[in-house]
Amino acid sequence: MIIQHKKNSKTIYLFFLFLLMSFAGYSQAPVNLQCEHLVNPLGIDVPQPRLSWQLSGSGHNVIQAAYQIEIATDSIALIKGEASVWNTGKVASEAILIPYNGATLKSFTTYFWRVKIWDGKNKMQVSKIQRFETAMLQFSDWKGSWISDSHDMNYKPAPYFRKEITTSKTIKTARAYITAGGLYEFYVNGKKAGDRMLDPMFTKFDSRNLYATLDITKQLQNGKNAFGILLGNGWYNHQSAAVWHFDKTIWRNRPRCLVNIRITYSDNTTETIVTDETWKTADSPVIFNSIYTGEHYDARKEISNWNKPDFNDNNWNKAILVKSPSSKLMSQQLHPIRVTAHLKPTKVNRINDTLSVFTFPRNIAGTVSLSIKNAVPGTIFRIKHAERLYKNGMVDLSNIDLHYRPTDNTDPFQTDIFIAKGNDKESFSPKFNYKGFQYVEVTSSHPFALDHNSLVALEMHSDVPAVGKIKTSNEVFNKIWEATNSSYLANLFGYPTDCPQREKNGWTGDAHTNIETGLYNFDGITIYEKWLTDHQDEQQPDGGISNIVPNPGAFGYEFATGPDWTSSIAIIPWKIYEFYGDASLLTKMYPNMKNYVDLIDKKYPTGITDWGLGDWVPVKSTSSKPLTSTMYYYTDVLILAKTAKLLGNTNDAEHYFKLAEKIKSIFNEQFLNKSTYLYCSGTQTELSGPLYWGLVPDEYKQKVADNLYKKVQETNFHLDVGLLGTKSLLNALSENGYADAAYKIASQEDFPSWGYWIKNGATTLFENWPLNVEKNDASMNHIMFGEIGAWMYKGLGGVFPDENLPGFKHIILKPNFVKDLTYFESEHTSPYGKIVSNWKRENKKVLYEVVVPPNSTASFYLEKNSNFTCNSKDISFSTKGLYKVIQLKSGSYSFKITE
Repeated sequence: MIIQHKKNSKTIYLFFLFLLMSFAGYSQAPVNLQCEHLVNPLGIDVPQPRLSWQLSGSGHNVIQAAYQIEIATDSIALIKGEASVWNTGKVASEAILIPYNGATLKSFTTYFWRVKIWDGKNKMQVSKIQRFETAMLQFSDWKGSWISDSHDMNYKPAPYFRKEITTSKTIKTARAYITAGGLYEFYVNGKKAGDRMLDPMFTKFDSRNLYATLDITKQLQNGKNAFGILLGNGWYNHQSAAVWHFDKTIWRNRPRCLVNIRITYSDNTTETIVTDETWKTADSPVIFNSIYTGEHYDARKEISNWNKPDFNDNNWNKAILVKSPSSKLMSQQLHPIRVTAHLKPTKVNRINDTLSVFTFPRNIAGTVSLSIKNAVPGTIFRIKHAERLYKNGMVDLSNIDLHYRPTDNTDPFQTDIFIAKGNDKESFSPKFNYKGFQYVEVTSSHPFALDHNSLVALEMHSDVPAVGKIKTSNEVFNKIWEATNSSYLANLFGYPTDCPQREKNGWTGDAHTNIETGLYNFDGITIYEKWLTDHQDEQQPDGGISNIVPNPGAFGYEFATGPDWTSSIAIIPWKIYEFYGDASLLTKMYPNMKNYVDLIDKKYPTGITDWGLGDWVPVKSTSSKPLTSTMYYYTDVLILAKTAKLLGNTNDAEHYFKLAEKIKSIFNEQFLNKSTYLYCSGTQTELSGPLYWGLVPDEYKQKVADNLYKKVQETNFHLDVGLLGTKSLLNALSENGYADAAYKIASQEDFPSWGYWIKNGATTLFENWPLNVEKNDASMNHIMFGEIGAWMYKGLGGVFPDENLPGFKHIILKPNFVKDLTYFESEHTSPYGKIVSNWKRENKKVLYEVVVPPNSTASFYLEKNSNFTCNSKDISFSTKGLYKVIQLKSGSYSFKITE
């Protein structure tokens, strides 16, 4: 049109530009479509997958009045409006999360879907077409057999497997469905398929195994194709000994795998290649691998082209058929572990001609890639990873190897061993291991010159999308937030761990204490849903839970299993519900939560329990274990009661609400001094815990909060808590009128504080408050004190979900404009879109900027004696207690506030 009507080209261009800008600014088309909380997932195996979306744009008072979901197996047909699989029709609803309820889904099928929405003015917008693909919807869809080699679980070299086929038809699509007892890497025609690391994720292998779906279409070719598998031990066949008894688990066995390769040809016929006795196997150059300690690789044993066509495998052995680890196979629908960053060293200290120490910019979880040229054949490179250095510049493992129990010197801790074959160029990077480290010491058995290009650190973790952002006028405070996120990610490997080096254990207490830190900053629902299924696998018939989930050894059911630690079974599903508005996990876990609560009720019928670990690693003061354990017991019961009500289990709801009231009553009778308004001896944890978890009677709440303030004054606004206290202390203060005191504690830079760590060079959070340079009892990358990362959003930004309208459908805004900060900025991308809560001080006023995403609302709580002006007249407010409550519709708002 523009070419044909040259005279009008400028007018037409401006017209279309105007339309484009209008669409970008005010359109509310559905965007960010997800199936099972993933974008375009492969391998769905649930019959009613959850479908969700957001609304784009940033207009004022945007609501979704109705939606329509359309699904077909043909994208062209869908464009034409032919939704043959499911068409909801126009549904009057503001909901953005809908479970599939159409025709029965079929295995191995790609479904195309889109969403139409109507706004409050009945204007319709339609999304782009997205897809999801099913895998094995019935167990009978699996073909073939599990295979392994003929060695036992003590044999060290990792096995190769290969299979070659010839295709005569044109390939349309191809998928590989892979599960393993242990870990795998899958190759097609010589190249690794996909970028997943440490697959499949760790489960209780004798209860449940996960499989991945890989798209291998582009790696296949017409004619000959070769498939290769390398199997590692992982947590399935633990050959390293530690206090956790990893090597004594009942499922332990030689690694094994089951693979189905399904090829669809252009004529729509299919062929499935399966693992069976026709696959060939041989030892690989990976002569030892341990998820816990390291990996050893002998390049002299490399087999060229082993995973390519036309390789002569006549001298290879036949694979053998073996039993499956469990009878349950489930699709691994979660964000996979990936290499997320490549870090170059900031310093190389060449101590002598066989020893160099590499310093990397920050403490990470992951591994390294070694690149060398012209080494003497047979040169042994020992690559030792650590978090700190001795004064002589050598790496120091003494703070992270104390739980290791080696039986000989062949399996050094956090150490890879590479034996060079002496080629012009060689490289090595472990495939079945990760470590926690900032420093790497490389020794060679022959003199060898290493430089800055010889070693690269590969950061690894579950690749969850970031959904949060914090920035303040305090640079140390910003670094605390960054360090917290770094520790969180370094401890996310398909399940939340405590540390990435000395344990790698899924401690329940560490995880539930930091669930909000995770959810404010990262889209972690897929990881937690998987991990709570692990809880189901680990739960005992009497309702008891292991304190480590998954539990790889005999340790875990006797120590620290009380409610202060294993409340993960209730707290995490409830927080997922609050943050995502998705009750699926609560529904799934309800029987497990109930069994656990009933167990505690049976063991402790009075309502008071001392079962648990207590306020782990306090700075100084020891708090009452009966108080902290009962506090979490009450929390679990209350969550169970709310869940029962939500799910319509009215009898259960009535029973557990009464039990919660009983616990609360006896708790206050036993622990609260109604004359002094102190709980027990009045430690920071003993005062803040009951306040935060809602156990303090309303008439005493302010008095208890006042006492807490006096208590932190005694330490000159420094921490005197352990793990449980870090969850409650800052929140209890900021939620009860003492936000400035909470910020003082949070921003301290001398011992004990998070800032003290940062000022001493930390890039992650530590396991204990002292630096412990001369002691050997604490890792330097622990998440357990990470609640501060969530508190920044709550205690300063004031961003809270509303349990009555969860998923941030309604946002509670209670910002605290603390006097020691010039500005504070926070963003959180909720299921409805981006929430912004920013404030800054300017000319004795506070400027507060808010963004409420489309299709949601917010209530802004402002102290009653504050005056304000707003750039929008479309607001209303009322008085509630000490606050003016200002009601906000979706859109952007600017407030000027005089305190």
